[in-house]
Amino acid sequence: MFFHVQRLINEIVADEPDPGAANALQEGLGGQFGEMRTMMQYLFQSFNFRGPDAKPYRDLLQGIGTEEISHVELIGTTISRLLDGSPRYQGSPTDPVDTPGAGGAIPLELAKSAGNIHHFLVAAQGAMPVDAAGNPWNGSWVYNSGNLVLDLIYNLMLESTGRLQKCRIYEMTDNATARSTIAYLIVRDQAHENAYARALESLGVNWRTALPIPKTNAEQFPEVARLLDLGLQSKQYTFDLTAQSEAGKIFQGPSPSNDGTNLMATEQAPEGVPSVIAPERFEEFSPGLDADLLELIQATAEMEMEPVSSSFGPVT
Repeated sequence: MFFHVQRLINEIVADEPDPGAANALQEGLGGQFGEMRTMMQYLFQSFNFRGPDAKPYRDLLQGIGTEEISHVELIGTTISRLLDGSPRYQGSPTDPVDTPGAGGAIPLELAKSAGNIHHFLVAAQGAMPVDAAGNPWNGSWVYNSGNLVLDLIYNLMLESTGRLQKCRIYEMTDNATARSTIAYLIVRDQAHENAYARALESLGVNWRTALPIPKTNAEQFPEVARLLDLGLQSKQYTFDLTAQSEAGKIFQGPSPSNDGTNLMATEQAPEGVPSVIAPERFEEFSPGLDADLLELIQATAEMEMEPVSSSFGPVT
């Protein structure tokens, strides 16, 4: 089973909307080497895993795959924040939907020339399961051979390529919202590279000569350097509520990154940060609820929470 904690795995720094950066981030979400790919690939490998004696490797795949779900949530929310309010975010929420915004712009004028017009036409200024060119995410990208060594080699290549692409996206924008998420994912990609590299080493595979990890010098990025100083590249979470994960049997010892750190898999999950729902977008008619509907929703929510409160106490 999977449980959802309503917190984001990392903080998204506030900045101005940037539809162009949002579209670049779509590659990191729905591209061939994006977070949807890693999520599906590792989870399917763990679902189809065979051989009970190799349980630590299954647990490692499952832990990383579960983390990737939170990465999909993080990058999708970031794309929404980069689009949220564009292009009339300085207008008043009480204005009619066709009132000109900042600088006299009509509500969705920017959509014609910035980023991906489908962000505005189809997704109400939100993320979509597509790449930066608008191509739908493709399930055929998922590699699940059933052979543990082949899968681990492929996963190491996938994380390395994903980190390389995120470094390129980082260089495309100075938007703090985009960079806060990109930097976090760069460092966590390195942690997952370390995980698959260590797993291959434990199987006697000399991956350094067969598949060297590309050097990106990502530590020069200030946001990345701060996370590296916290040792985030050398942690792997279990996301296991029953303390049965054996991934720590693999994710241990000196880091394959040769950065002087030791791998640690003792934490269940990161603390995370509060998750906040984005404001309404009146020009998109999103969510498009009037006062009577909002009152009905609130009343329904209170009714649904009654059995929860009676069983577990008040929900805060």
